[in-house]
Amino acid sequence: MKIKHVVIGLVTLFILGFGYYAISPLFTHIRVDEALPQQKVMGEQGNQSGTSAQEKQIEPIISKVIGTTGHPASGTVRVIEAGGEKYVRYENFNTINGPDIYVYLSKDLSAKEFVSLGKVKATEGNLNYEIPPDTDLSEYHYVLTWCKQFGVLFNSADLLQ
Repeated sequence: MKIKHVVIGLVTLFILGFGYYAISPLFTHIRVDEALPQQKVMGEQGNQSGTSAQEKQIEPIISKVIGTTGHPASGTVRVIEAGGEKYVRYENFNTINGPDIYVYLSKDLSAKEFVSLGKVKATEGNLNYEIPPDTDLSEYHYVLTWCKQFGVLFNSADLLQ
């Protein structure tokens, strides 16, 4: 009889702990407003004279962020080039949080073939994610916010729209 109560207590404790771990991030909102990546400008004598706020568009790639069932999201995604680097830039981004969330460039919405751009920096704001230099953007049609631990799509943006 006592063993049964101990087992039930341990199982209940485990369920409560796991529930807190899985649900608590949903109530955490993190806001970050990163500046637009800036391009270095060469001065007349070949020295770097500062930065310019102008970004160079690779193509006119601007896409709306679309949430999924249970994971509302809004904002836009742009692919920009600045200072010889390429970036995925979220603007006016807003989503819910979760455990183990990453930003991917993906060939499909199932994240079967993707390039990880890193962990989500924030759930609100303007965010920059550097694209690895050897990435062929013509192969990756989607930007995904993906829960790695549970294999769940939180939101996406279609770069071919």
